[in-house]
Formats: sequence, C-alpha cells, structure tokens
Amino acid sequence: MEGGGKVVCVTGASGFIASWVVKLLLSRGYTVRATVRDLGDPTKTDHVLTLEGAKERVQLFKADLLEEGSFDAAIDGCEGVFHIASPVTMSSKDHQAELIDPAVNGTINVLTSCAKASSVKRVIVTSSTAAVVVREPGIGPDDTIDETCFSDPTACEKQKLWYSLSKTLAEEAAWRFAKENGIDMVTINPGLVIGPLLQPRLNFSAGIVLELINGKNPWNSRSYRFVDVRDVAYAHVKALEIPSASGRYIITGQISTIDDIEKVFREFFPELRIADKNEEKEVFPASYRVKLDKVKSFGLEFTPVAVSLRDTFLRLKEKGFL
Repeated sequence: MEGGGKVVCVTGASGFIASWVVKLLLSRGYTVRATVRDLGDPTKTDHVLTLEGAKERVQLFKADLLEEGSFDAAIDGCEGVFHIASPVTMSSKDHQAELIDPAVNGTINVLTSCAKASSVKRVIVTSSTAAVVVREPGIGPDDTIDETCFSDPTACEKQKLWYSLSKTLAEEAAWRFAKENGIDMVTINPGLVIGPLLQPRLNFSAGIVLELINGKNPWNSRSYRFVDVRDVAYAHVKALEIPSASGRYIITGQISTIDDIEKVFREFFPELRIADKNEEKEVFPASYRVKLDKVKSFGLEFTPVAVSLRDTFLRLKEKGFL
C-alpha cells in the first residue's frame, strides 16, 4: 500500500472534504492524526472514528486555528500535512472574526507548526476556486481560468464576497510563508464540492443542493459548477503521493444548467421546478472555461455530475435532511 507505515496529519478532520480525505488515506494504509476543535463533541468525532481502519490508525488531537502552537503535537512526526480546516459560510455577521482571521491566521499557525517539524516533507492546503475567479470586470463566457489566476482582494471587498476574500488572503499568505520558510506546499482549489456526506451536520455546499431540491435557486444562476467530494479527496492524496506535484491544482466540473439539475432530481420529485433566474445579480457566475489539464495529470477521472447529485440526495435523505 502506498501509505503503509506513513503518518500524516489532517486538520479539521470532521469536515465534509476532510473526512473523505481521512477515509481515502486509511484505505491506502496511512496512519492519520486528525485534528478537531472539540474532542468531546460526538458530531465532530464519531463519523471519523467509525471509518474502516480508524480504530487502528486514527489518532484524534484537539487543535484550534486561532491558537498559536496548538497544531504542534499533531504535526510533529508527520511526513505529510493536509490543512483543510477553514470556515465556509456566505452569511457571516462579522466577516473578519468569522472568516478572515480563522482562514489567514489559522493557515499561518498550521504552516508554522509544519516549519518546526523536520519530519514534514510536504503540505497540501485546501484553497478554493473562490481564490481564483473574482475580479473586475467579472469573468465572462469567453474567459479561461487556470492556475495562474488569483482573485483580486479589492474586487472581493467591493462585491462583499467575504468567503472569497478569506480564501484569497489565506492562500496568498500561505505561498508567502512557504517560500520564506522553504516548505514544499501544494494547494488544491476546488469548485462547489458536492457528493455524499460522511458527517452528521449539513455543510455549506450540501445546503446549496438541498435548496435546489426544494426548488430554490440560491445563487440566482442558470448554471452551476459542481465537483465530487471523492474526486477532491483523491486530488489531495495524489498531491502528496506524486513527487513532482507542485503549485496549485484547480478541480471543478463542467457547467450544469438548472435543466440538467432538475432532470436528476425529477427521478425523486417528478414535479420539481427550480426557480428561474431573476433580475438580481448572480452570486457566482459559472459561464467561463476552466483548464483542468493539471489536475487530470493525477490520473483523475471525474465522477459524472448526475452521479454526484444523486448520491448527495440519497445521503441527505438517509441523514434526515429531506
């Protein structure tokens, strides 16, 4: 097995993407040090501890993004670190305290722990296409996005896209710190991640799918770009395992129109009609082209969007959200 005997750390291990990364790492033989904020909260720990192989090869550590040095113990002795923990919300009351500080300071705290640990060979940081696509003027259907594109913090502020701002500032700070401290770092920049939930709580992107199932159009868009959480987890692990991996990797799917999405969910709700686009501004227009050659070099075969949407629906129903 690729990870046999190797020890890695996953931050925010209870989260949607992170718990799938832990699951994949365990299936490949790794020992995982999983950090969570509250070791006493079963909604943050049970779904991680019941994964196959977890009993033997998962160690839980308490760590907080805003607490300096709190990741030291979990990271010391690890070969690879997956920094996935970061708040995801579009409706913060205090964007500085709720989004920007945990994203930026948390990333630097984790990287500082990595710099202290001589065992660490590579760090994989979960960023987002939110750190790629925001600019003025906005991106249009004739524009192509690739790994050289960074969101403009000024445009994020002007458009009050605080989540995008948090991911952009965090990634910029991470690259600066990695360069100054000689850290071998790779970032994964996913689009809107959907697929079956492992955790018991509703995460942000699953909430978007739930709204679509309920006939709402949360981003006021005629099209969305989804990517499967299992593909995103695979990209994370390959970014550690492939020695030549470097820089940023955008991972997102093809454009899915509202009609495409309705078609999948009508299997379960024949009468479904998703609200049409209104006069208000789209939150995240999806009508641009994306170069995916880099992530495809990992040998990734994308899960069809219909499968991802169907699997999301089935898990939402199983967990009582529908």
